[in-house]
Amino acid sequence: MQDVIISRIASAAGISEEMAQAAVKIILNFLAKEADTDKVEQIAGALNAKELLEAESNSGGGLLGGLMGGMGGAMAAMSELNSAGLGMGEVKSVAGEMIDIAKEHVDESIVDEVISSVPGLSQII
Repeated sequence: MQDVIISRIASAAGISEEMAQAAVKIILNFLAKEADTDKVEQIAGALNAKELLEAESNSGGGLLGGLMGGMGGAMAAMSELNSAGLGMGEVKSVAGEMIDIAKEHVDESIVDEVISSVPGLSQII
């Protein structure tokens, strides 16, 4: 099932399945650090991508990490996505398709809450 979802995301973004999987992993782990973990796990489950979530706790990154918060996290995630070979348009396509798929399988309000709770996310999607 994950292969079908990754194929759908890759097709929507016009990228390879390997790039799509890397992008999904980066975006999910960014969300897991910045948003409610239970809700992000529900979204990952909808994408059949729970195994892509890294097992790190949200430590907040100390004072600077706490001050930078989501914006620093969003910039770091975007940098990681760029390093994986994705441009802004491809990132927006991947994120948009991830949101569409998640909303097909999880209550839309959960997806919307995650999106609205993460500072800087609007720059990625």
